[in-house]
Amino acid sequence: MAVDITGLIQLLMGLTICLYITSLVYPLTDFPFGIPFSNLLHGRKPKVPVSVNYHFTSRCNKTCGFCFHTATTSHIEDLPTQKRALRLPAQSGMRKINFAGGEPFLYPKPLGAMVDYCKRELGLESVSIVTNGSLVKESFLRQHAGQLDILAVSCDSFNEQTNIAIGRGSGDQVKKLYEIAGWCRRYGVMFKVNTVVNKLNAAEDMNEHIAVLQPFRWKCFQVLIVQGENDSEETLRNGHKFTIGNGEFEQFCERHRAQESLVPEPNRLMAKSYLILDGYLRFLDRTGKQPSRPILEVGVERALASVYWDEDAFVERGGLYDWAKPEAEKGGCARGEELDW
Repeated sequence: MAVDITGLIQLLMGLTICLYITSLVYPLTDFPFGIPFSNLLHGRKPKVPVSVNYHFTSRCNKTCGFCFHTATTSHIEDLPTQKRALRLPAQSGMRKINFAGGEPFLYPKPLGAMVDYCKRELGLESVSIVTNGSLVKESFLRQHAGQLDILAVSCDSFNEQTNIAIGRGSGDQVKKLYEIAGWCRRYGVMFKVNTVVNKLNAAEDMNEHIAVLQPFRWKCFQVLIVQGENDSEETLRNGHKFTIGNGEFEQFCERHRAQESLVPEPNRLMAKSYLILDGYLRFLDRTGKQPSRPILEVGVERALASVYWDEDAFVERGGLYDWAKPEAEKGGCARGEELDW
């Protein structure tokens, strides 16, 4: 049987053009198994959710004036749903999870259950929590320290009046910070401090306290404005009254340059480099567009393909670091393969 080669070539060329146009108009149209159609057509590598910040609640017991993840909803998924959801990014390459909020310790029992699940069942390299510290109890660390690699406590000042003015303190923030640092040493959890550098603390010298506390990482963030969260009087918070210039932030960092644990994070690196999973199990778009569909509905790869996350900035700000406890302290969970960025 004769084959019309010319006609066949024209047919293939037509199909190719149609597929290309379709990928531009409907970039999330899927082949089976939820693989983004445009990724297959253009030969793109799927994004790897190597480090996920899971804000499973937006409720908080503090009122920090510059907060950019405010309690616009009280929604929280039940524990079985959260566990089913977290298995998906683990299967897609997640190596580290950070439980955040809101304030995670408003829900200590489900928080502890998820910490144990992520380490024991999912086998993640690193499990961490970031907290304002006010609700942390020694009993939590005693029970879950074997599965918890990092506990990060937010502290913006060692002057209690400044903490109160910010909205984070109630007069005992510094005392509680030292208490938690001691518990972390006692139970073998890596202790981290997060500081938001803003108009009220930019001139403060924190060297003495940081030298005594000896966190393994001291993250210093330049206060950030996020559209729809803390950018006006119409939002729950208005962070503009706390903002500082790049020069002021650099002066703060230079003042503390001798601290080996210091990790500066200016707005340029912070704004779009965090991969955030919200309380509805959606990835947030770091340019302010609509979030993804819930990962339990569309899968991780398709959800990631629909949002912007700056992977280069993630690497530049030091997002990949030695984030797991030593083997002798963590029960032998082996480190995975290095990423091919």
